[in-house]
Amino acid sequence: MRPSLLIATALAAGLISTAHAQVASKSSSVPGTGAQEGGNQSPGEANRFAGPSPSAPQAPGVNAANLPDDPQMDMSQATPMVPQQSANPAPGDWSAYGHDDDATRYSPLDQITPANVGQLQRAFIYHTGSKPAPGQQNKWAAETTPIKVGDGLYTCSAMNDMMKLDPATGKELWRFNAGVKYHSIPYTAACKSVVYYTSSTVPEGQPCHNRILEATLDERLIEVDADTGKACEAFGFHGQINLMQGMGESVPGFVSETAPPPIVNGVIVTNQEVLDGQRRWAPSGVIRGYDAETGKFDWAWDVNRPDDHNQPGPGEHYSRGTPNSWAAMTGDNALGLVYVPTGNSAADYYSAMRTDKENAVSSAIVAIDVKTGSPRWVFQTVHKDVWDYDMGSQPTKIDFPGPNGSTPALVVPTKRGQTFVLDRATGKPLLPVEERPAPTPGVVPGDVRSPTQPWSTGMPRLGFPPLKESDMWGMSPIDQLFCRIKYRKANYVGEFTPPSIDKPWIEYPGYNGGSDWGSMAYDAKTGILIANWNNTPMYDQLVTRKHADKLGLMPIDDPNFNPSGGGAEGNGAMADTPYGIVVTPFWDQYTGMMCNRPPYGAITAIDMHTRKVLWQTPLGTARANGPWGLPTYLPLNIGTPNNGGPMITAGGLVFVAAATDNMIRAIDMKTGKTVWSDVLPGGGQATPMTYEYKGRQYVAIMAGGHHFMMTPVSDDLVVYALPEGTH
Repeated sequence: MRPSLLIATALAAGLISTAHAQVASKSSSVPGTGAQEGGNQSPGEANRFAGPSPSAPQAPGVNAANLPDDPQMDMSQATPMVPQQSANPAPGDWSAYGHDDDATRYSPLDQITPANVGQLQRAFIYHTGSKPAPGQQNKWAAETTPIKVGDGLYTCSAMNDMMKLDPATGKELWRFNAGVKYHSIPYTAACKSVVYYTSSTVPEGQPCHNRILEATLDERLIEVDADTGKACEAFGFHGQINLMQGMGESVPGFVSETAPPPIVNGVIVTNQEVLDGQRRWAPSGVIRGYDAETGKFDWAWDVNRPDDHNQPGPGEHYSRGTPNSWAAMTGDNALGLVYVPTGNSAADYYSAMRTDKENAVSSAIVAIDVKTGSPRWVFQTVHKDVWDYDMGSQPTKIDFPGPNGSTPALVVPTKRGQTFVLDRATGKPLLPVEERPAPTPGVVPGDVRSPTQPWSTGMPRLGFPPLKESDMWGMSPIDQLFCRIKYRKANYVGEFTPPSIDKPWIEYPGYNGGSDWGSMAYDAKTGILIANWNNTPMYDQLVTRKHADKLGLMPIDDPNFNPSGGGAEGNGAMADTPYGIVVTPFWDQYTGMMCNRPPYGAITAIDMHTRKVLWQTPLGTARANGPWGLPTYLPLNIGTPNNGGPMITAGGLVFVAAATDNMIRAIDMKTGKTVWSDVLPGGGQATPMTYEYKGRQYVAIMAGGHHFMMTPVSDDLVVYALPEGTH
């Protein structure tokens, strides 16, 4: 085989995984000029686009455990919080999803180093027991990072069962069966982590002094005793709270929780993923606070009712279709704030029906006061977002180094590859941000685009320049020509190319570009920030309501909804608006290869003292997949799409999986070179963690796979350690 063809074949690794997962079906394609069939409808046409009645009932099964309504608490009765393990983790612990309250993903453990990491071996594999049953559509993507506190390794299955394991052997010490049903899975069966909480009212040694908390796919909060796994009876209703209260009309799977809720000054703060692409009047993106001890409702932040922090009364519900937040939030006990990464209002690709209040807080970081539920500041990363650039990453708290000392700061990654650094107290940028002209006015009737968009000019961008026709790629000259033709057929004027109806438009960066839910890792001692990211453009087109119906695009609450015909990613009905959306990767659908040249994923080290790139390298090899879905088994490091984050240790290593080659690797922090790797039993779309137990350091990764990335699904938590006695 000629070298050029060999390399081109290898470049397909990871592309099948991204491509097929983002389309409504393998046979769907962008419809072209016929998408205008039926003409344009006005947003005000009759009552066609009106929201549901406030008194419309929730479907059976939405209140999964038939929990009673939760009473609102008098804030004067709020339970004070004692210092938590995650505020200052013991050296050998990993006490929170991001290691600590700062979400640094950094561990002070240094037993494993570049010199000895080559001796890492599997210590044990634990099976969570959660994966698709025969005949079930694969919606699994566990995305789990365990936590370790004291003598317990705590984790959750993709379907929200909670477990305590022996940290040395993986022996299951207890298991709490959450009872989540298959029909409650939204876009993904995932549980990113659990939360460890120490009570201020229950004495040490008594049940539920230490607790494990999770939020579930079927919208419950659950607290159990950390030692026994038994429900904490004094929390909510026998240990559970119904989070569908006040949400109004819905069906199972429309609203869910996959991220661990932070506890800030004794308040559990919840957000929820609302399934994208369904309808304008989807359930609310409301943010809520609950007492960590009793589970009683504290407050709500409802975007369109910003001054009403109460629960809705009878026949009422929270404002529908408001921007939802599905990413992991970060708490700040000192400032009494929770930093909420927001997404778009419902109907991602059409903004003409959004309110001014919604436009002001979408695709932003909103700092909410945990005593009142009121925003203290807002920093927006995209104005009037119609590209699905919602905020997927957990922000990281750092002490930002400056000439006159450090400033409490927040590092904010985005899907655009723009990284913003903000003052935690005020939301003001600590590094330059420019409002640059953006393509306007747009071509969709009545949907005007913002004339400018924010650019973080003080940080290196995780991405590449705008696409050119000469960037088109392929296995052969014919494939490259095919991609050139697709490029010419689409609207593309660079980043923020407005949506179009007459023909497709190229979205670059794509909605899976830049940093997503894996977030970043930060070493405060060296000031080094580590980020892995994607480089995958999309090929999108709006279609009229008539054409959307013809394509069979129905929302999840429609009796004719096809679970395999569209969802959170890819084609969407966008019911209650004049348009549906067709989304595909910008790819050669015959070979499954992307049309842009590689790499399609990379990992970067940035010195936060100088804001310079220390090293950058493609992330992911061609070994596991290739054109037409065939694995190439080639070890070429060409960079594949990736989901899941990095982890740093004081031993001078970065551990990361994430890529579609199903590998976990250790990278030398100084050089960026991979010094160890292992092939996992499933896709490594999760963030690794590390802990110490009885003098031995372990590294754990959930190799659960990911339906979106088309990597193998497993229920394997894989844990590594050096051989006994190694130094």
